[in-house]
Amino acid sequence: MKIKLGKKKTKRNNAETKTEMISDNSKFAIVESYKSARTNIMFSLSGDDDKMFAVTSYSKGDGKSTVSSNLAISFSKMEKRVLLIDCDLRRPNLHNIFRIDNQLGLSNIIGKMGEFDDIVHKNVLPNLDILPSGTIPPNPSELLCSNRFIHLVQRAKEEYDYIIFDTPPVGVVADALLLKDMVAGFVVVIRERSTTHGDIQNLLESARLADCKLLGFVKVGSSGSKKRGKRGYYYYYYQYY
Repeated sequence: MKIKLGKKKTKRNNAETKTEMISDNSKFAIVESYKSARTNIMFSLSGDDDKMFAVTSYSKGDGKSTVSSNLAISFSKMEKRVLLIDCDLRRPNLHNIFRIDNQLGLSNIIGKMGEFDDIVHKNVLPNLDILPSGTIPPNPSELLCSNRFIHLVQRAKEEYDYIIFDTPPVGVVADALLLKDMVAGFVVVIRERSTTHGDIQNLLESARLADCKLLGFVKVGSSGSKKRGKRGYYYYYYQYY
């Protein structure tokens, strides 16, 4: 399914700062596109007792935080309790997208500087809670491997129907792959004119070596011709495979 999103022309590596969040006022095609992605993910998760998955990309700026946010919103609209966790402890962005405070978050809970119930942002949207990254730590990989992080996830599983992890790009750091034993799989965001075939091959090879399951790809940023009368704006498409 393809949808049209009017956006200003931006630099390749600045894509994450331009977000298109779905809401009740969003175009029908945009909402339906994420519903389609949601349905495909649900079928992929149907054989897994733990309804948890991670969203990643190969490079920074590909739009993974926007996609993970919109998927979380889409899942929450099914009257399911959803927790979105910012596991990008190096370059977090979810707090910018949802405009929430990030002084305390995941890293602070793992570092025993706060408790989950006090730090998680409840009902940022109906049925959607968000745990931002918190203080950027000097040892992100070690925190994501810690027993305290595992216990946090186990505790969250008791409260939420779906847990979505926004993780760092695989081509930059290996942090995302550290979650492979916790999640049912990874949704990979690729960007037109940015992600190359070599990037995808490298990502697939990294996933194979780490024995990670890929649930599918979300393609963003496919540009078409300029819309007449809207000089400087382009068509963009989101597509789930």
